[in-house]
Amino acid sequence: MMSIKKLLLLGCLCLHALAAQAAIDAAVLAPLAGDDADARIAAVARIAALANEDAARVLLALKNDALYAVPDGKVVIVDGGRAFDPATGVSAPLPEGADGIVVNNRLRGAVEGALSGLKLFAPEPALRLAAALELQKTLEPVQVPLVQKALEKESDATIKTILQLLIASANLQAPEPALRQAAVRALADSSDAKLLPQLQRMLEKNPDGGNVEPDEAVRIAVVATLGEIRGRVRRTEFIGNLFYGISLGSVLLLAALGLAITFGLMGIINMAHGELLMIGAYTTYVCQLLFRKFLPGAVDAYLLVALPAAFLVAGAVGVALERTVIRWLYGRPLETLLATWGISLMLMQLVRTVFGAQNVEVANPSWMSGGVTVLGSLVLSYNRIVIIFFALFVVVAVWLILNKTRLGLFVRAVTQNRRMAACVGVSTGKIDMMTFGLGSGIAGLGGVALSQLGNVGPDLGQSYIVDSFMVVVLGGVGQLAGTVIAALGLGEVNKFLEPLAGAVMAKIVILVFIIIFIQRRPQGLFAMKGRSVD
Repeated sequence: MMSIKKLLLLGCLCLHALAAQAAIDAAVLAPLAGDDADARIAAVARIAALANEDAARVLLALKNDALYAVPDGKVVIVDGGRAFDPATGVSAPLPEGADGIVVNNRLRGAVEGALSGLKLFAPEPALRLAAALELQKTLEPVQVPLVQKALEKESDATIKTILQLLIASANLQAPEPALRQAAVRALADSSDAKLLPQLQRMLEKNPDGGNVEPDEAVRIAVVATLGEIRGRVRRTEFIGNLFYGISLGSVLLLAALGLAITFGLMGIINMAHGELLMIGAYTTYVCQLLFRKFLPGAVDAYLLVALPAAFLVAGAVGVALERTVIRWLYGRPLETLLATWGISLMLMQLVRTVFGAQNVEVANPSWMSGGVTVLGSLVLSYNRIVIIFFALFVVVAVWLILNKTRLGLFVRAVTQNRRMAACVGVSTGKIDMMTFGLGSGIAGLGGVALSQLGNVGPDLGQSYIVDSFMVVVLGGVGQLAGTVIAALGLGEVNKFLEPLAGAVMAKIVILVFIIIFIQRRPQGLFAMKGRSVD
């Protein structure tokens, strides 16, 4: 029995010793009670570097104006009339003469930065990654010990790389030339363009004519590192423009594919094609609302229902337009243009009446949210990746319909020689109706894709109607392959021109190019075959 009591006593003594070790050194806390602003900020950094619960408690108390200075030079945390001493871990009544520590904006910023740095020790990798990325914007040299301690405990390779770059960036201001040179060399593996101004300043001259960076070896290392980072940034920007050009081309392709059928194969100048895109987008919005109300647990599946729904709704609207208006205007392009323009205005007003004039939000499903990071800083969003593959799927489906089905055979026959097709028993009126419905349904699918890239509004289609006609005309009237090449080509050219000339000038340059190209080659990239071209 006596041995058990001794063991219990020994265990209590060990626990007391551990608790004493966890307390914060009074010398570290003392500057917080003083008037020296720099010393108080340095104390905050040293407290944060401890990276334990006591440190977090002191910093939170300082942020929330609950940290008080007592007459003997110590600081205590006040909570409900009790004073907790973080140096001893003892709680006692609040001493007389205790005075709240005044926190100015500079000190508050240091405290908030230190608290953000403490998230580097969170158990969840996502929180640690978010904290590391946040520190890239706000890191101060006094926080380097905290980041160094986090780096020693970090196991995730991505987060370790970010922390190493953080330490290197902070050490660019170190007083020792060797440390600055090592930091500059460590940054050579980065692809972060935000480092370039900081490094470039190290090569500038002071007002008195001296170098900002006095050490020549460090300046030589800066020049080499600048070259490495700039080369990597250029490669990253090129690949990013390539990806986003394909993404824009895929959107243009989905917007123009239906028009390639109605305009290219039927010769109908449908100015309401953009509103069919809008109808597909609003159908997606309605599907999202229905899932949120009746199937909230499966809301991520709304897009799978929206695809066939948008195709059927837009296709039905297209069939109705063809049967009521367009069928009477074949061979009269000017009247068709004016009639479909009027229809587009009516459809926009109808949508404003039903859904309101304000844009509505269509949220991405969770499996389309976020993105994949490549080359260190380039983020390829999942929604654009999905749209690229979806556009490829739609193109393959349209090709199969036009080349491997009975409907496709009749469509090609009517396109090449309408009179001969009618003579052999093809119902050209029915084929016209089904073809226009197919093109309108594909426009509805394009609207689903557009709803995943931004807000949906009554004017959505107006942004794509001109681009869609440019794609069809450039690719060649009635040529599916030409439409694909033209859409992807215009998307790439637009994305590579935008950084150089701006978005508006890029559009103007592309339009001028198409006008000159059509002047030299009126049939587009691919010429239509058949007697109808005569």
